[in-house]
Order: sequence, then C-alpha cells, then structure tokens
Amino acid sequence: MTRAVSTDAGSGEAFSAEAWARNAEAYETIRTMPFNAELAAGTLTRARFIHYIVQDAHYLVGFGRALALAAAKAPDPDRMVQFARAAETAIVVERSLHGGFFRDYGIDATTFAEIPLSPPCDHYVSYLLATAYAEPYEVVLGALLPCFWIYAEIGRDIVARAGADNPYRAWIDTYAGEDFAEAVAAMIAATDAAARGASPDVRARMHRAYRQATRLEYLFWDGAYRDAAWPV
Repeated sequence: MTRAVSTDAGSGEAFSAEAWARNAEAYETIRTMPFNAELAAGTLTRARFIHYIVQDAHYLVGFGRALALAAAKAPDPDRMVQFARAAETAIVVERSLHGGFFRDYGIDATTFAEIPLSPPCDHYVSYLLATAYAEPYEVVLGALLPCFWIYAEIGRDIVARAGADNPYRAWIDTYAGEDFAEAVAAMIAATDAAARGASPDVRARMHRAYRQATRLEYLFWDGAYRDAAWPV
C-alpha cells in the first residue's frame, strides 16, 4: 500500500503520518467491511450500490460547500485556488460519475431530489459544515482529509482485486486513478503545511477532527449496506 505522506521539518513527524498511524485500525475495518469486500468482488447488490451512490451525490454537495469554506479560510492565494478547484471537482467531475450510474439505474433529477439524506449522510454533512464554519482552517483540513485519503486507499486496494467485468468498474477506476491520487497528495501536503505552524491545541483538534471524519466514513458505507433510513 502506497501512502503519500511528508515530513514536517522542525516539528517532528508530519500530521498525516501521525493521523494515519493513529487510525490504521479504523482504516482496516473500513477496508474489510462487507460493503467494500462485496464491491471489490462485484457481488454487491444493485440496491445497496444505488443507496450508496444516491447518498454520495447528496454528500458531495455538502462536501463541496465545506471545501469552498476551506478556500475562504485559506491563508494564501495558492491554497484558495487549490480548495476552490477541489470544490469544483467535487460538484462537477464526481457528479458526472454519479450521473452515469443514475442513467443506468433510471434515476432522474426529480427522483433524486425526493430521496432524503440518510442518517449517516446527514450526520457526516452536518459535521463537515459545522466544522468548516466554526473551526479554524487547520481543523477544517483535518476533517476534510479522510474523505480524500481513505477513498484513494480503498480505490487502490479494490482495483488490485476487482475483475475487468466488475459492474462497479467506473467507480473503482475513478478512485484508483492518477488524477484522484494527485488530488489526495495535494490535500495531504496542504494539511501537513497547515499543521506545521499550528499550536499543540490546534493540532490536537485536527486529530480529533480526522478521527471523527474517519468514523463517519465507516458509518456512511455501513449505512448503505444496511439501507439505513430514518426510523420516524
């Protein structure tokens, strides 16, 4: 497994290396959970994937807003551009991936709009937006990083096991691809740069945000597998 991490000169281990090590067990749980195991095998049911892809399309709207807020809080123009472009990618490029599946599954715009956010999706989006509004730039990046990084690692893991005839090949190829890997490396670099000048308190908050977002990544996939819905 290849992970793009860097070293923060003068401040010990990079934030990304620390965060990955602290959450390695959680990542392994995500990697081997039923949703991802069956996605890799191509045996995931269409109903479960549809639940996932619809909720992921809802999620990306909130994720894009959180990225835009990170751009607004960025300390320099280069980072502003980086996160503004990442927000555009989340909304335009990744939604085109969803659009292809929507066409295949007969989900039109009206049908999509009528499907509410599931409890895990609503929780994750609410957490990211609350963090993006209320927390400093460094902590916002700590919350945003797991979505980038875990997806890239899952994509690389699955592409090594998936057959060419896997029905979810378009999803797999997107997140295992070089374009996404470059975006992840840029996000890791930005987060490490932000952590480099952070106080011990802010760095600890970055770790809490990374941990919480990692937990929500698990809940998101698990919710799709269980068809999570509001009980009332």
